[in-house]
Amino acid sequence: MFDRYTRAISFPRKSTTGEIATIADWSPQVDIAETPKEFTIKAEIPEVKKEDVKVSIDSGVVTIQGERKQEKEEKDKKFHRIERFYGSFSRSFSLPENIDANAAQATFKDGVLTLQIPKTAAAQPKAIEVKVA
Repeated sequence: MFDRYTRAISFPRKSTTGEIATIADWSPQVDIAETPKEFTIKAEIPEVKKEDVKVSIDSGVVTIQGERKQEKEEKDKKFHRIERFYGSFSRSFSLPENIDANAAQATFKDGVLTLQIPKTAAAQPKAIEVKVA
């Protein structure tokens, strides 16, 4: 499996306290697991609404896109540290051709997106009984 996502080059920025911070494209942390019957992709996407996440599968490439929106700025609030990233994200992963994209299922609970993508029937292992004569 190949992660097509490439991180942008980070660049330094001074925070309101004068501390140098680094800005980089944020991207959800992802686990990809495989069983004989399916692939499971779990992506941590905290503070993102279900409506702001889009999943597509095209030619064996799974793409997860979305946006984490920043809270409205309050005039009386002064931040001493900002370490969370906001804005759009996109992750793409190539899976083998033996997936059944039409049977894929997605759930989103407690900030975790879980994709279950079954393998085609032909790709699943088959036990063969050997008869000894």
